[in-house]
Order: sequence, then structure tokens, then C-alpha cells
Amino acid sequence: MNYETLRVEAQDGVVIVTINRPEVRNALSAEVVRDLRAVLDAYAEDDSVHALIFTGAGDKAFAAGADIRQLRDKTFKDGLAGGMQKLYDEIEDYAKPTIAAVNGYALGGGCELAMACDIRVASQHAKFGLPELNLGIIPGAGGTQRLARLVGPGRALEMILTGRMIDAAEAERIGLVSRVVEPEALLGVAKEVATAIAEKGPVAVRLARLAVKAGIETDLRTGLLLERLAQAVAFETEDKVEGTTAFLEKRRPAFKNR
Repeated sequence: MNYETLRVEAQDGVVIVTINRPEVRNALSAEVVRDLRAVLDAYAEDDSVHALIFTGAGDKAFAAGADIRQLRDKTFKDGLAGGMQKLYDEIEDYAKPTIAAVNGYALGGGCELAMACDIRVASQHAKFGLPELNLGIIPGAGGTQRLARLVGPGRALEMILTGRMIDAAEAERIGLVSRVVEPEALLGVAKEVATAIAEKGPVAVRLARLAVKAGIETDLRTGLLLERLAQAVAFETEDKVEGTTAFLEKRRPAFKNR
């Protein structure tokens, strides 16, 4: 498919989704939101695809927030509709693992996009921030909720209320990103992470993501129950038999996603 605002490449079971508006630091327009949703729909049921990587064109920005010209015209009804928030919910709940390869500024909706992904890998020159209060609005695509869950409410409020940007090193220190790498290595490392995930049992990957994401929203005892139920499902799969047999036979498993 051709996308107006994205470059989309499938390589060895990994789909690389590049926001392709470098002239405006990959600002997230309504057209970008539309195209991202179309990408999600295109690959959700494709068993040959094991993971999606999101990044930005050029070396200056991952995505530097919403398109301000469009944002200025937003109304009360637009806020209630929550179009970008719903898109990021879809990314968070997506059937495939998602990785953000943050190659520059990740501000506002760009930071929120990265936080909606399962894993965040950042270039050394990446910058993160939620500067919406400078515009008289608040982070509205999951920023107030996901940032607090990732780094704690105190750090989240400081970033949100002051609009302070943090660099990649601080983002790694506080748990906003899992790894910081040299700029030229960023996409390669993201692909390595995606490949490592693709080598695991697909059903187990989905169950582990479900257990972590659902469990973190509840108390420990309920989370442990979710984990136990997910493990019970895994025990009944053909992939469990293949994985354990392959280990005992000292060979690579041939998982079948069932």
C-alpha cells in the first residue's frame, strides 16, 4: 500500500513504519493518524509479521508533536472524540509487539506515541518532553497516564507542568526508555530486538504481553492470577511441546503459532 505521510517497509518479518514529514519534524497531522491506523489494520492478521518498529524520517525528530495549525482549530467535541488517544490505545493493545526507535525530538504526541509502544530504544541525541501546557492544553493522547506509570507521578508531573525536555541519558535513567545507542546503530538495534522477539513462541509472546499490561493495571494478587491463567493456556499449546522438545534435542524450535 502507498501512504501519504509514511514509509512502510517489511523486512524479514519486521515492519518498519517511518513517519515521513521531516520538513515539519514529522509532526503528527490528521493524515499521519489516518495512515498509522491503516498500517495497523494492514498487518494485524499477517502471521508473517512478528513486530512493528516506529521511527521518524531524518535525524532531527522522531515526531515533534501534533500539527499546531490543525490543533488550533480543535473543539470540545474533538477533545471528547480522542482520535489520537484511541490510535495509541490500538498500538498499546496491538496483536504484534511494537518498538519505538526514537531518533530525535519526541515531543507531545510523539512522546506519547513512543510510550504507547512496548519497547523504546533511543538515539543518544533523542529528546523527550510533553510541552502541551505551553499551548494552554494538556497531554491528551495518553501522556498523563502512561508517563506516570513509566516514571512515577512525581517525575511525570514535573515534566508535564514545567514542559521540561529530558535527554536520552535521563530518559534511560528514569525508565522512560530501555536502551540508548549511537545514532547510526539505532535502527539496527531496534531490528535486533524485533528479531529476538520473533524467535520466541508467538503465543507465549502474546500471553506475556497480556499478563504484563493487564497485570500492571491491577493489584499484585490479581496480576499473579492473570499470570497463572496465561501460563495454563501456554501449557496447552503445540508451541510449548515444540519448544521443550527442541530444547531437549538441542535444536532450534519451529514454532507454529498454535
